[in-house]
Amino acid sequence: MSLPQKYDNRAGPGIKWERPDVHPEGRKFALIAAAITAFFAFMAWETLAWPMAGITLWVLAFFRDPVRVTPQGENFVIAPADGLITLIQKVPPPPEMSGPMGLGDAPMTRVSIFMSVFDVHINRSPMAGTVRQVIYIPGKFLNADLDKASEDNERQHFLVERADGVKIGFTQIAGLVARRIVTFVKPGDMVASGERVGLIRFGSRVDVYLPEGTEPRVTQGQRTVAGETIIADIGNASELIGIPH
Repeated sequence: MSLPQKYDNRAGPGIKWERPDVHPEGRKFALIAAAITAFFAFMAWETLAWPMAGITLWVLAFFRDPVRVTPQGENFVIAPADGLITLIQKVPPPPEMSGPMGLGDAPMTRVSIFMSVFDVHINRSPMAGTVRQVIYIPGKFLNADLDKASEDNERQHFLVERADGVKIGFTQIAGLVARRIVTFVKPGDMVASGERVGLIRFGSRVDVYLPEGTEPRVTQGQRTVAGETIIADIGNASELIGIPH
């Protein structure tokens, strides 16, 4: 097994653009859409074939799984999702992850990232450590952009703990269109910062709960790139202000 390639910020030969792979979870949906497109085309139903061809391309794009280059820093908290930061709030941790074995009971800063149907939907670990909990909660399918989606919608919690005991909690939340949360890891697994941990099908949200004494290094309205954007620096409590242009 080959080791992952490392990049630094010094001058080098350059990196070429590569077409993103399609995640295996999406290939069956793309094949079904392509088969329906082929049937419509065979029947000469062009008014149906062309829109279906567009849907096939959209499915391929939705399940794209691009390579991401994760910044390396012991205290970096990396964005777990592509999307728009819609909420930054002080809230109690979810009851499923609270208590002495979880995130505790004191209010924490929660950063919410909304993924539209045009964003990459592969989710990644915000930091390196051991997966302590993976908890699935059935629920509703409200608009994931709403605050109450964190408590009412179908969701899946992850708790990752570093060797020094620092813990990060994050939650996949289904939305209006999403109907399935898929996980790639289980309790006891070791994960690297930026490693793929799951996906949500067709539009959703991810919440990240930052450790005590840590404030986000991003602002509401900012877009994040999963596995690349640094959303916090553990132990850094300085506030950040953003100005739209």
